[in-house]
Amino acid sequence: MAKLSPEVLTTIFSLQRRLIELIAETKITEFSLFERYGETEETLPELEQIQNCFERLKNPYSRLHTLTLRISEYYPVAPSAILELLSETIEQAQLSADVVGASLSETQKNWRL
Repeated sequence: MAKLSPEVLTTIFSLQRRLIELIAETKITEFSLFERYGETEETLPELEQIQNCFERLKNPYSRLHTLTLRISEYYPVAPSAILELLSETIEQAQLSADVVGASLSETQKNWRL
């Protein structure tokens, strides 16, 4: 079994936690906006943006899970290509989390949610 360093594992699991919390926040925001204002001409673009945020978080969460599992199946070490892919996925996931977090905050502020 290939092993990742404790630091990398901590980064992965912390990032997965952040992503899942933001995924929940997207659904809470979407529900609140829909319940308060309904599906109108003004809210449709926001609801669509929230759905895009959800997808933007779901994909890196799934990739992190899949890559971590695959790396653990390699023996004695994982190929450098998959480790590089993991590194890129971590960077992309962190960026997505930052962007989505800011976007959700702005939506919540604009609609007083």
